[in-house]
Amino acid sequence: MDSVHDDVKEYYGKTIQTATDLLTDTCQLGASTAKDKLSVRQAISSVHDDILATYYGCGLTIPSLIEDARVVDLGSGTGRDCYAISKLVGPKGFVVGVDMTDEQLELARKYVTHHQEKFGYPAPNVEFRKGYIENLKDAHVEDNQYDIVVSNCVINLSPDKPSVVREAHRVLKEGGEFYFSDIYVQQDIPEHIRKHKVLWGECLAGALCWTDLEKYAEEIGFTKPRVVTARKVKVEDKKLLEVTGDIVFMSVTYRLFKLSKDDCKNPAVVTYNGTLAEYETELPFDIENTFKANVPVKVDAELAEIMRKSRYSKVFTIGDGAKSGETEIAKDCPVDPYVYLGCADAAPGCC
Repeated sequence: MDSVHDDVKEYYGKTIQTATDLLTDTCQLGASTAKDKLSVRQAISSVHDDILATYYGCGLTIPSLIEDARVVDLGSGTGRDCYAISKLVGPKGFVVGVDMTDEQLELARKYVTHHQEKFGYPAPNVEFRKGYIENLKDAHVEDNQYDIVVSNCVINLSPDKPSVVREAHRVLKEGGEFYFSDIYVQQDIPEHIRKHKVLWGECLAGALCWTDLEKYAEEIGFTKPRVVTARKVKVEDKKLLEVTGDIVFMSVTYRLFKLSKDDCKNPAVVTYNGTLAEYETELPFDIENTFKANVPVKVDAELAEIMRKSRYSKVFTIGDGAKSGETEIAKDCPVDPYVYLGCADAAPGCC
């Protein structure tokens, strides 16, 4: 495991200096777009240019309803997502970024005071800690203390992915959320690709099979992974294409919640109350479901429990699923991201 960590630290600490040094678009898919909410675009644009230039991510890992939240970012790099989230959680929120690469931590820490002053906070609300995402205890990340864990194109770089998922579960509160973007495949990756240092650094060789994520989530105690966005990764470098062959890589954002399966017993009718700023008319939840304000929707037992136990309980009312009448019914959200392969940029409402 140490050899993999050393190779990744070498790649992101010394080989890659800015995003333009990358050979694929894998870690350049997380730029903010006009589709994102204004507050998110403003938060990202407020991050220092030196941090933005060294951002490597494959998705947007900023969920809704995060004001005052306590957040951990796994593999925080130079801190783009941490700083953007620190603006959105506000001065009462707190963000911990965990990374193993000294060069990236040094740059991230350089701008803590800059962002505190820019955001007008009385004290810093972000902290960067050195550590491995497979063992967050060494970075002093406590049990059951965080509302959200995020990660952006980093779990693929880990040689022990089940431990990463297990650690995310450990540090989350009951009802907390693991919201992350990463690279996935639908088949086992051949050993010669797994050992390819450049492809590992480019976030491809360590891609996780989506069925393994589904298995880890169930074994560890998360809800079923729900796809938020999915898109195909382009590999255009000819030398790398000769190695990867016909493997189709997907960049996927998933959301998982820490809930006891024993509590997921009864379906319910849920109604979004429309009180969340920027989401007054509707609230996208996953790739299949967007909840319209004041429209009752019948949901299955697991989604009902998510609405009861997570931070979304603040903006949803829960009714008896047995008395649903003529209400709308929430769609099933497949874990398999390849069902959305025909969409150019699959996101809520795109398919």
